[in-house]
Amino acid sequence: MQRRHIFRILSAVAASAALLSSIGAHADDKVIKVGTISGPDAQIWQVVQKVAKRNGLEVKVIEFNDYVQPNAALDAGDLDANSFQHQPYLDGQIKQRGYKIVNAGLTYISPLGVYSKKLKSLKALPQGAKVAVPNDPSNENRALLLLQAQGVIKLKPGAGADGNNATPLDIADNPKKIRIVELDAAQLPRTLSDVDAAAINTNFALAAGLQPTRDAIALEDVHSPYANLIAVRAKDKDQPWVKKLVAAYQSDDVRQFLKSEFKGSVVPSF
Repeated sequence: MQRRHIFRILSAVAASAALLSSIGAHADDKVIKVGTISGPDAQIWQVVQKVAKRNGLEVKVIEFNDYVQPNAALDAGDLDANSFQHQPYLDGQIKQRGYKIVNAGLTYISPLGVYSKKLKSLKALPQGAKVAVPNDPSNENRALLLLQAQGVIKLKPGAGADGNNATPLDIADNPKKIRIVELDAAQLPRTLSDVDAAAINTNFALAAGLQPTRDAIALEDVHSPYANLIAVRAKDKDQPWVKKLVAAYQSDDVRQFLKSEFKGSVVPSF
């Protein structure tokens, strides 16, 4: 009887250990849901997925078509991470919406470009020209800073720097009296026939068949604070999978893909 009792106890312990082991394995096999933007970002994440899988991390990529939904989905817990934005944009979203989201690691920088179907350079802008820019604060700021760097406008002192996003109201000098047209970033390529020029984010430019190094009439300096990043919820930042996810992106495979696929329009920031 005593032997049977001992056997039952040992069997129960073994079963419990197996259950705990199963639970642990299931936790390690968690599928990481990453939100990104359709186009080049989604292409890059196909490579990241393969690298992550080799290292034991299963990644599911969910594509969006605008800049608002990925942070809302991450904050709500519908995503584990997202990868589409730079720090100034994230800072603005946190300030505006109270998200508890943090930067987990850098990915790449895509220089913002000005494109035109009518002009060969910004110097050729006519009086009263219409120039379209993204309507979200951080990318509008980028566009206005680029126009300033090209000598098209001059902003008020301090505007556009140290987290103070510039708006058209901050234009202090506008010799050609250009009219700024604020539009959703994703819509800008479609407006090129209706405006004299448009400042377009690289992901949307590439999706529209525009090559920044070939088609832009003005291009942002790659040494800017607008490197894109992988974002996660603050409570998850120290989770082991976050380190694996960032390492998969910041791998030689991804670096080589960026260089060969995008020919300088997407530059690694790691």
